[in-house]
Amino acid sequence: MAAYLKVAASLLKLRIGITIAASALAGMAATQGAAPAWPKAIALALAVVGASGAAGAFNHYYERDSDKLMARTRERPFASGMLPESVWWPVSFAALLAVSLALAWAVAGGIAATYVFLGAFTYGVVYTVWLKRRSVWNIVVGGLAGSFAVLAGAAAVDPAPQAAPVILALVLFLWTPPHFWSLAAAKKEDYSQAHVPMLPVVAPDTAWPLAVLGHTIALVLLSLAPLWFGFGTFYGVCAIAGGALFVSRSISLVRTPDRKTAMANFGASLVQLSLLVLGVLLDAIGGHTTWPF
Repeated sequence: MAAYLKVAASLLKLRIGITIAASALAGMAATQGAAPAWPKAIALALAVVGASGAAGAFNHYYERDSDKLMARTRERPFASGMLPESVWWPVSFAALLAVSLALAWAVAGGIAATYVFLGAFTYGVVYTVWLKRRSVWNIVVGGLAGSFAVLAGAAAVDPAPQAAPVILALVLFLWTPPHFWSLAAAKKEDYSQAHVPMLPVVAPDTAWPLAVLGHTIALVLLSLAPLWFGFGTFYGVCAIAGGALFVSRSISLVRTPDRKTAMANFGASLVQLSLLVLGVLLDAIGGHTTWPF
């Protein structure tokens, strides 16, 4: 049973799905209004995990041949041959997506369900099928997938866009490129072997670290903007702490663009996002304590 669960977790990219679901809950917490009851909020999070999992599983299936060329992906279920090729796999992934969208619609409404769909479509089709092997802008556009999750959570509270969750969605959009570029820099040979034009593969070491740093500074500055919209001390402390770590690691990457500093920056990006989500949730629980400006 444990082996099957491990395969399912890998196939559905559950670690990414849980992160995206947490972003949806952050979008919900960041929105002024009557939030859904916890059972509905949890149901929406499960819908986001399901839709993300469907897109992630399709990514595995579509890239099963190219995944064999990369050391970090060749043990994936389809690439390794653990799961056989069959037309029924994409059908089952589409069914999972449909069920997830129906759940999102039932508990959060049509607008939230549309955002959930757009997130899955962006990752599964726009990024995986269209851009990943065609453009250096692949992960920049692909970053919209996580942003749509924030907007889905916000729409569950108020279908009309509000400033704070829109800002958080933009922060997540800016966060995704330096996060994945750092990983691609550490796994440069893999991406080159698989002919994936990630920025660190096609740009010189004097250029791509500056792009990472520029995105990082922009997202950290933007992450402070919700303080002007009623967010409080909990959020401010988390945003500043996580942002300072991410910027400092990105500066180190500019100075020494090697595998070690790239992985350190990749780790810092995860810490920064986790702290940001935690700050939003703690601030909502604490009632948006007024920031002392």
